[in-house]
Amino acid sequence: MSQPLIVLIGRILLSIIFILAGFSKITNLGGTAGYFGSMGLPVPMVTAVIVSLVELVGGLFILAGFLTRPTSYLLAVFCVATAFIAHADFADMGQMINFQKNLAMAGGFLVLAAFGPSTLSVDARRA
Repeated sequence: MSQPLIVLIGRILLSIIFILAGFSKITNLGGTAGYFGSMGLPVPMVTAVIVSLVELVGGLFILAGFLTRPTSYLLAVFCVATAFIAHADFADMGQMINFQKNLAMAGGFLVLAAFGPSTLSVDARRA
């Protein structure tokens, strides 16, 4: 398999969780805001909108390979932040697994930021 195809598959796999989660959150902003409020996050509705858009738009950008490097850095920071904010209850095995998953995704985004989206991307077409 060619390297550009492998990178495209990697971008697809990295983006799926963000596209689906962002879409789910944005189509249920009330529930999302309620959940964020229960976690003690400030201005729950604004936080819900921002998180929803970061996930949905960021996932779509990664999928398309558009503004890949800055989006990858943003999502890497997002993954680490959400690991510590939402998944730091290490007494709960499910939360520990989600914490580790977030760190692994952050690592994938840092690799993508370092090496770029490859030739099968909007970024390559624009260059």
